[in-house]
Amino acid sequence: MQKTELIARIAKESGLTQTDTAKVINTFMQVVTDALKSGEKVTLTGFGTFEVRQTAARTGVNPRTRQKLDIPAGKRPSFSAGTLLRDSVSKKG
Repeated sequence: MQKTELIARIAKESGLTQTDTAKVINTFMQVVTDALKSGEKVTLTGFGTFEVRQTAARTGVNPRTRQKLDIPAGKRPSFSAGTLLRDSVSKKG
């Protein structure tokens, strides 16, 4: 599902206009981004948690040339699914 499809579906199910829904989605994304930039963790109980994780420096391999290269330590955004989301996705049916 692409962002435009998500906006259309939320608008349809909520009764909001697509314009208003797009504003909400864009604002949500900006708020989460700003929180992660400032070192905060964003938790949506039952759904999941967005956070920044530190990665260690490591040695990698260029798949084309098989040449070794150093990958520096850094930060990366991460999402951990919450219990309700994990359980609803893993249910068979």
